Amino acid sequence: MTQAELDQAVARATGESVVTIAQHGFVPLTPIPQEREPLTVDWDEVDARRHAILPVGGPRIVAARRSRSATPT
Repeated sequence: MTQAELDQAVARATGESVVTIAQHGFVPLTPIPQEREPLTVDWDEVDARRHAILPVGGPRIVAARRSRSATPT
């Protein structure tokens, strides 16, 4: 059964329009439910990536270091 056929069958059974049924996202049932992995965020990993991208001390300290190293001695 295609998605369109399923939407039409549910629409006929409920009296709703096919558009309304399609917006609700009905799907055919499977014999064994498909378990999905929960959507989680590892904030420690995100924080580690952020610190790996940003220089230590922030942009002001890095700019000051660059200006000192650019002046002739």
